[in-house]
Amino acid sequence: MNYHLEVSLEENNEFAAFLGSQIREFNNENSLHHKESRKKGAVQPIHIMVSDENKKWLGGISGRVYWNWLEIDHFWFSEQIRSKGLGQTLLKRTEEIALEKGAVKALLTTFDFQARTFYEKYGYTVVGKIEDYPPGSTFFTMVKPLKEV
Repeated sequence: MNYHLEVSLEENNEFAAFLGSQIREFNNENSLHHKESRKKGAVQPIHIMVSDENKKWLGGISGRVYWNWLEIDHFWFSEQIRSKGLGQTLLKRTEEIALEKGAVKALLTTFDFQARTFYEKYGYTVVGKIEDYPPGSTFFTMVKPLKEV
């Protein structure tokens, strides 16, 4: 078979979508869990929003439950409402909802300049660490077994 190599240093959404669809197809054929997660309703979102009296968002948390895991994707507050206990409240409530949805473990990622110590305070442990990513920082993957919170 003859083939041609082409290098592109520009964004190429069409090519990225092609690769993504091929990887999804491969995963679906080789992993029942991947295939099942593609079914409607298999991935269960959780969003808890904090807003002011004008309904302007001031922060919150979002994640997804699938494969019996809670994956926390985003967790942020504006400066004006930090250090008021909202982080603990939202994290605990998210974990409670995830338990109700069948999660038994939680997963998240964070940087050393973000919230590693906060998560450790609430039972998350580092299971992966990449130093100097980005340069001068460390990237962490953290997990926590969920139980009645």
